[in-house]
Amino acid sequence: MVMDPDKSNQILNRKSGEGIRVLIIDDEKPHAEVVSESLERVGFECTVVCNGKDGAKKIETETFDVVLTDLRMADVDGLAIVRKAKEELPEVEVIVITGHADIKTAVEAIKQGASNYLTKPLDMVELRTIVEKSSEKLRLARANRELKRQLDEKFGFEGVLGNSSKMHDVVVKLQSIAPTNATVLIQGETGTGKELVAKAIHNNSPRKNKPFVAMNCTALNENLLDDELFGHEPGAFTGAERMRKGRFEYANGGTLFLDEVGDMPMSLQAKLLRVLENSEVFRIGSNEPLKVNVRVVSATHRDLEAAVTDGTFRQDLFFRLNRLKIRLPQLRERREDIPLLASHFLKEFNQLHAKNALTIAEPVRKAMTLYDWPGNVREMRNFIESMVVLDVDGVLNIDDVQEGNILNRIQPLSGQSPQASHLIGRPLSEVERFFIEQALSLTNGNREEASRMLGIGERTLYRVIQDWKLQDKIKKALAENSNDMEKAAKSLGMKSDSLIRKLKKLALTPDSEDDSLTRKPTLKTTTKFKNTDQITWKFKWQ
Repeated sequence: MVMDPDKSNQILNRKSGEGIRVLIIDDEKPHAEVVSESLERVGFECTVVCNGKDGAKKIETETFDVVLTDLRMADVDGLAIVRKAKEELPEVEVIVITGHADIKTAVEAIKQGASNYLTKPLDMVELRTIVEKSSEKLRLARANRELKRQLDEKFGFEGVLGNSSKMHDVVVKLQSIAPTNATVLIQGETGTGKELVAKAIHNNSPRKNKPFVAMNCTALNENLLDDELFGHEPGAFTGAERMRKGRFEYANGGTLFLDEVGDMPMSLQAKLLRVLENSEVFRIGSNEPLKVNVRVVSATHRDLEAAVTDGTFRQDLFFRLNRLKIRLPQLRERREDIPLLASHFLKEFNQLHAKNALTIAEPVRKAMTLYDWPGNVREMRNFIESMVVLDVDGVLNIDDVQEGNILNRIQPLSGQSPQASHLIGRPLSEVERFFIEQALSLTNGNREEASRMLGIGERTLYRVIQDWKLQDKIKKALAENSNDMEKAAKSLGMKSDSLIRKLKKLALTPDSEDDSLTRKPTLKTTTKFKNTDQITWKFKWQ
């Protein structure tokens, strides 16, 4: 049996419109129904309305991916539908249908946001092709958003980078806070990225298409800050010749970010509190309130609770600002994020300065991990940028570090640490353990980064750590049982012979090629040790 080619194509393409909702607006009902039937055959979900007014209502109350609208309609024309669709559904694809005499109007529709136009009489093949192209564009945008969501989940949120547990907690909190209209207080040291977090909150909120206005409360004196925030009327003071809007008015409908709000003068704190409570501002020189709809996100490096106790910050304002609080960790508290941040900044500054630095040399990487970064992420960002600018060989190495930079402010890597001086004359296993523990401490327990610093495999490091745990468990059992081998073995749930073999395997016995694990070990004196710290030297084999 030979299948008709047209039917075969329909079957192959039947699902091409799956998941895409199409709104068809046309005052000629038979024409609209033909268009709907043609699209439904290939999987599109179609809704038909037969006048512009009902079409506008549908756009207001429902969500569509594609809008097909006739240009000439009696009540609401196609241009009005285009404007309405782009206003209510910014990502929607609008396709206008027009007669040959309305080409100029169709071009105007495209200028106002329509993605394409079709001329009557419609070619159904062309119709499906154009709608399918619009659908592919939407699917690609959705796929990109999903990929971004997955990357945000793993590495950060809207530019807030980090895969440490501390930053994961911050990102989870941001994802919950951003979609709301709640007031947020961000606390963190200088350079931790407070404004970046504020922008991430705004960009993932319902206000993302409205202004984001930032204001540093330490940049201006009290009078200028008052004028910046609330604006003034003509003649309000000497030199005020024209009306001026304040930051609250500019941010209307959007987000106002008040950086270093803890340094705001007390008199302005009272005015800010009034705005937060009543959603209205008064320009300087005016008695008329102006209603504003602004989400306030504030930030500070200060301890505002201590400032309230000291009387330098209003308690009632603190309660209003502190409804939701995000604390940003210092970079030294999340050292495991340093490689991720370094890679991000390396890519950023390669593009910015047209450079081709491919990697960071190991001495610089180690120095970056050891350094405490008092200026946090901002200091690290500046450090990477300076090296990229100075680089000539594609590798960021010591020769690219400016004089006086971090390599000169940390103890040289090749030098002897004062903390390690007690290890002189101690067994090599103790020395090894000390430096491995130091590497784990510097990386906040990140085995992958610690093993890279130490130049060993991650699996090797894992086995060493497991051996330590077993060794510590055995020593504890011996200490709790007065170094009695049999009792210690019993408390560990094993036989004495098995415990002795474990001790040998863990290098707690002399390592001799003549010793055999199959030969029964005995002790020279008794089954007790005088000192569990010196267990290495107490075994004698017969």
